[in-house]
Amino acid sequence: MSQPILEVNHLQVHFFTDRGQVKAVDDVDFQVETGKTHCIVGESGCGKSVTSMALLRLVQKPGKIVGGTALYKGQDLLQMDDAQIRKIRGNEISMIFQEPMTSLNPVFTIGAQIMESLILHQHMTKVQAKAKAIELLQQVNIPRADKIIQEYPHQLSGGMRQRVMIAMAFACKPGILIADEPTTALDVTIQAQILEFMNELKAQYNTAIILITHDLGVVAEMADEVTVMYAGKVVESAPVTEIFANPRHPYTVGLLNSKPSIHETRPKLEVIEGNVPNPAHLPSGCYFHPRCKYARDDCRVTLPGLEELGGNTPHKVRCFYAGEVSK
Repeated sequence: MSQPILEVNHLQVHFFTDRGQVKAVDDVDFQVETGKTHCIVGESGCGKSVTSMALLRLVQKPGKIVGGTALYKGQDLLQMDDAQIRKIRGNEISMIFQEPMTSLNPVFTIGAQIMESLILHQHMTKVQAKAKAIELLQQVNIPRADKIIQEYPHQLSGGMRQRVMIAMAFACKPGILIADEPTTALDVTIQAQILEFMNELKAQYNTAIILITHDLGVVAEMADEVTVMYAGKVVESAPVTEIFANPRHPYTVGLLNSKPSIHETRPKLEVIEGNVPNPAHLPSGCYFHPRCKYARDDCRVTLPGLEELGGNTPHKVRCFYAGEVSK
């Protein structure tokens, strides 16, 4: 195993609202290894995106990082001052957001936006930055790259804008790329291309990827390690092969069983009954117990800890009855 490039320990992000304190991310741990892809999985509202935003200190009020560490190459991102984190953000750690139209500035050309980080972080001249911007667009298979750099975001399709975001993210050869649902708004063909580009660039630059997604098909294709989140907490973490072959949390099993398969015929897809709880009004005990068919009296009273399962493969589960759970 390679050395972790990022170690997140006991990360806590709370939102201080008029209705009280909301624990959006509560005691989250995970590690990311150099050159590997770590997927964070879960339904909307489970804390995935807030976790990723916290790593780059992009959580805005009323949100606040109230605890934990995020060690990048041994330095805690959460304790850096504004000048230090600005040197890291977009340079050593880049981010692709879910909807590129909200991330690209509509009043600047594509070229100007890519060149900005190259001039700021790589200290290139405008001529050098322009040539590099064209090269980056060509790497993600954007045709007429020398013309595209003169165009504005609204002149491009959704797939093209997402490729531009990938080109920008890899411009400074980052150690870590955070990708928040990078294929959600795209059709299946473009999704496959985007994931292929990310894998190719990861291999070329030996970049670690943190991929935020709810799509288990993407997880199966991209992940080395998987962290499953529910209601702000990690409920299961393991290598991707272990997650798919031997899931041990009822929520993980529910996610896997709700995915359609071309290898079997089912009269209808399985669903996880109910919804992710409101983080301002979490249930007592295990947060998943209102939706869980394995739930018993102790689940309704006590929140289980995240425990290591015995075996040759590292596998942690937050469930009292993990030994009884199977697909």
